[in-house]
Amino acid sequence: MNYKLAFIGFGVVGQGLTEILLEKEDMLAEKYDFHYAVVAISDIMKGSVYDENGLDMEKILDMVKDGKKLDEYPSGVKGMDALTTIKETNADTIIEVTFTDVKTGEPALTHIKTALDAGKNVVSTNKGPVVKQAVDLLEKAKSNNVYYGFEGVVLSGTPVLNLVKHTLAGNKISGFKGILNGTTNYILTRMEEGMPYDDALKKAQELGYAEADPTGDVEGLDALGKVVILTNVVLERKLSWEDVERKGITEITEDDIKKAKEEGKRWKLIGRAEVQSDGSVKAKVWPEKLPLNDPLAGVGEAINALTFNTDELGSVTIVGPGAGKRETGFSLLIDLLEMNRKLGT
Repeated sequence: MNYKLAFIGFGVVGQGLTEILLEKEDMLAEKYDFHYAVVAISDIMKGSVYDENGLDMEKILDMVKDGKKLDEYPSGVKGMDALTTIKETNADTIIEVTFTDVKTGEPALTHIKTALDAGKNVVSTNKGPVVKQAVDLLEKAKSNNVYYGFEGVVLSGTPVLNLVKHTLAGNKISGFKGILNGTTNYILTRMEEGMPYDDALKKAQELGYAEADPTGDVEGLDALGKVVILTNVVLERKLSWEDVERKGITEITEDDIKKAKEEGKRWKLIGRAEVQSDGSVKAKVWPEKLPLNDPLAGVGEAINALTFNTDELGSVTIVGPGAGKRETGFSLLIDLLEMNRKLGT
């Protein structure tokens, strides 16, 4: 099928997807019958451009790399804000990758609602809207006969939601536990090697794993959001931020690491949720000492992992990267191809 794509936000993730689309254009067309043109981009910092016939994305990437504004593109309509781009261009699929407040879901929540109401497909890596209104947004997409995909909100390009939807279909999933934040896992890995917490955090920041303000990672807020998403989408139980117990890794000392080693265990920040016998859900994000024979204990560096509790297979664990330009861009491609399968049948 043929799609007209519009990017709302064109930072690292959007550029990562664009690189993949350009490099794999022939393969995507031949193997999946996926054909596309990017017709619009709207970015609050980089400007905007719209051409109903399609933009030269190699030229766009070169411009962005050189620090130029999209308004300098040699043709097309300029100056359109995000909502105008969503509503008034001929794009049929919106790629929503803006910087968003995970607690309020904005501005992505408004962007996604506007697109779905306009009868346009949406793929996004924004956690906020999924934390706030996953079920409502999926219902809105269904009622408007369009697709809404958000594979990248949990483990970036490592396919968790589509794994559950397709490969684990037929299983009853009663709970999960996982390493849902690569930054904290990297820090704990370095601490086990003898590096003090402050030095490990600084190194994580230098490598781009942690932000200048690392609170969302080290205090467990990022992992908490993912627990809420997985509970609502995978376990199909209503859960909000306030329902999840939370503690980060900032109080773990070098002595704690040493004692865990002596016990044959390893510290990990674990996000988990379990359906109780009465149908309620118990969820938390907490540092845990895992025995070394636990699959999650062997996952080091800035890698994520997630174990599902299933009735047919027992525990099933998936391990993979939880961040990165190409990795997160790939999560959007997963959604685009899933959309193509659904709409092409």
